[in-house]
Amino acid sequence: MGKIMSNNQFDLTDDLSWTAEAKAKLKQIPFFVRSQARQRIEELARAAEVEEVTAEIVEQARAEFGQ
Repeated sequence: MGKIMSNNQFDLTDDLSWTAEAKAKLKQIPFFVRSQARQRIEELARAAEVEEVTAEIVEQARAEFGQ
């Protein structure tokens, strides 16, 4: 089976791990936008070429996306 690639060519088959602190920050986001926020946070993490989403990345996403 081939890899699923998005328009920005990031491999979506490799799930990023999340630190406990990053997960806690994600849970603070309202449920109705949480999945979209998670996707954008993970895109930011992949762009930074990291394998784990940290609280710092969640905060960086919040600053970049104006949340």
